[in-house]
Amino acid sequence: MNLNELQKKLTTAARQQPPDDRVPYAFEKRIVALIAERSEAARRDFWARGLWRAAVSCVALAVICGAVSVFAPEVADSGNDLSQDLENTLLASADTTDALLP
Repeated sequence: MNLNELQKKLTTAARQQPPDDRVPYAFEKRIVALIAERSEAARRDFWARGLWRAAVSCVALAVICGAVSVFAPEVADSGNDLSQDLENTLLASADTTDALLP
């Protein structure tokens, strides 16, 4: 519902009623302020719900990936050790400089 339209309806309804001594001072201003605050709270709630849903889906995805990595069958090793290949590549230049020294 449109906030301005709601405020006009409430103001019209309040003007049709005779004033009463039991109503506290500036009551209508407090009510209008509460209505405006609720619309702001609704926006915050919208973002909070969306972010919690995103967090839940990220946790679910992480659990699924973890389960797949734990329960997946192991593939036979082809004999290639990546750490040894990396070490040989990095130390290849050091080996060639040692061979060039007299």
